[in-house]
Amino acid sequence: MADLTPAERLARVRERIATACAACGRDVAEVTLVAVSKFHAVEAVAGLAACGQRLFGESYIQEALPKMDAAPQGLIWHFIGHLQRNKAKLTVGRFALLHTVDNLDLAQILQKKNAAANLIQDICLQVNVAGETQKSGVDPDGLPALAEAGATMPNLRLTGLMVIPPVFDDPEGARPSFARLRELRDAVASRLRLPLPVLSMGMSGDMEAAILEGATHVRVGTDLFGARPQRA
Repeated sequence: MADLTPAERLARVRERIATACAACGRDVAEVTLVAVSKFHAVEAVAGLAACGQRLFGESYIQEALPKMDAAPQGLIWHFIGHLQRNKAKLTVGRFALLHTVDNLDLAQILQKKNAAANLIQDICLQVNVAGETQKSGVDPDGLPALAEAGATMPNLRLTGLMVIPPVFDDPEGARPSFARLRELRDAVASRLRLPLPVLSMGMSGDMEAAILEGATHVRVGTDLFGARPQRA
């Protein structure tokens, strides 16, 4: 895919999303494509934006903010990486959705900072479904308490859950993690009596499996931008 244009890459990814939706009887409009631009230059963002992509995801605050300032106006930005508590204040007013809130301390800091700015921040809770020690995320057993706490914070709006599953050679290997996240979302939504519409799951290699299990946001980087440059 190295010789494809940004428009061709975007068309291929959108076609994959449409095919997966058709396979499970879902409307393609139910699935939002987050173009993961981390480590890629602002010129790459501008190139994809020129093809019609409006939503981009970044994982590192120190990289994201200057890139967002230099990018074309009118784009939508999500934060999809691990958010350190000492950098939480830098997200205020900058991102439409934070995908990776995973502990009460972070939620409380976000609440305080957004309250001071008189803003409401949409968030997802990241869940470590497989219990991988090298990955962030609240344990499934701790999810209900975190969700209940987050739902009471007036300047945070809990919209759903996010997962990064274990890596498998076969994308079907990730399906149990996706299915488990959907089950957890449904249980929390019922418990809190909130809709929780967002299921952020699926990337370049396994987006079809995620869509089949109900993903509403797929986070795609490599298949849109090519191989990711090494971080400086």
